[in-house]
Amino acid sequence: MASHTDDVKSELISLLKQFTKTEMEITDSIHIMNDLDLDSVMVMELMMELEDHFDISIPLNSLPDVNTVADLATEISTLKDQT
Repeated sequence: MASHTDDVKSELISLLKQFTKTEMEITDSIHIMNDLDLDSVMVMELMMELEDHFDISIPLNSLPDVNTVADLATEISTLKDQT
């Protein structure tokens, strides 16, 4: 049975594909900024899209700890659990 975080991760990967410039496979260990080559404007657009999609508010102070797709999925799951 898939966990809540796995469900979030699957949705997250689909959303990230819209923001990538290449056709690379997006996995748990992909570094969001370095591997996906997102600029700051794209990151802000991604954050807004994530907040709308998951109906959450992502605090800016939590972002320095988020590096990989797995980190972001865990953060989103935690924020969803708090609502």
